[in-house]
Amino acid sequence: MEKLRRTMMFVPGNNPGMVRDAGIYDADAIMFDLEDAVSLGEKDAARLLVYQALKQVDYGNTEMVVRVNALDSAYGRNDIFAMVKAGVDVIRLPKTESAQDVIDVEAVIVEAEEKFGVPVGTTKMMAAIEGAAGTLNALAIAQSSQRLIGIALGAEDYVTNMKTRRYPDGQELFFARSMILHAARATGIAAFDTVYSDVENEAGFRAEVELIHQLGFDGKSIINPRQIKIVNDVYAPSQKEISHAIDVLAAIREAEEKGSGVISLNGKMIDKPIVERAERVMLLAEAAGLIGKELK
Repeated sequence: MEKLRRTMMFVPGNNPGMVRDAGIYDADAIMFDLEDAVSLGEKDAARLLVYQALKQVDYGNTEMVVRVNALDSAYGRNDIFAMVKAGVDVIRLPKTESAQDVIDVEAVIVEAEEKFGVPVGTTKMMAAIEGAAGTLNALAIAQSSQRLIGIALGAEDYVTNMKTRRYPDGQELFFARSMILHAARATGIAAFDTVYSDVENEAGFRAEVELIHQLGFDGKSIINPRQIKIVNDVYAPSQKEISHAIDVLAAIREAEEKGSGVISLNGKMIDKPIVERAERVMLLAEAAGLIGKELK
């Protein structure tokens, strides 16, 4: 079954209160940050804090992600070993520029899994694309490992690399968003949009979420719990969409009961893409509390 990843909430790995309480906000995923959010002098302490939290705090069914420092830094390898030992769900690579970046990190993950008795392949990965090289290599990056659950856009570094800045209409990100989204869809993994840093501008944030939802992104990275509801509201299907999805799935069941290979609804054929959209609508509707499990 598809896993919903509408919201991935960034949490600084050096903030004990935020690390402890991150699970109360019902984000689909929590990403503890050991990289940009943590100063050089706090790297080791933040790693230990996140390690202890992953071992001791019950975050329920929330997907747990940790953004580690780059492998060529003084901290990346230690980050990976600690997070694998702690049992993190996903390790997020920063500033991924090539497939080799993913392959190199995966080799360290395998080494850590073998050392700590974690079944090889357990620890998943995601790659953050934050520059021109990574954008142009998005497909190769997405194809580089079976562990990858998704690729994400990191806009602040990207616009700096492109010698521009963030604009309200987001046109400066359109090419990168398109490349990342197409690479993700071509390989069957998730596509995550970048953060929106102006927390007080809820109208601007909603407009950006509506845009990336329209484009087809699975979800958005967020930096404040207040942004979760807005994302979930935008991704929630309408009653019309839910009703249509229920009818589609009912038509499928009826055809199966009759042993018919032809499925139609209101005189129109139902093919695989329509079925897949209906199933996703129902998944989103249940997550938004618009239907009960009995209707799925």
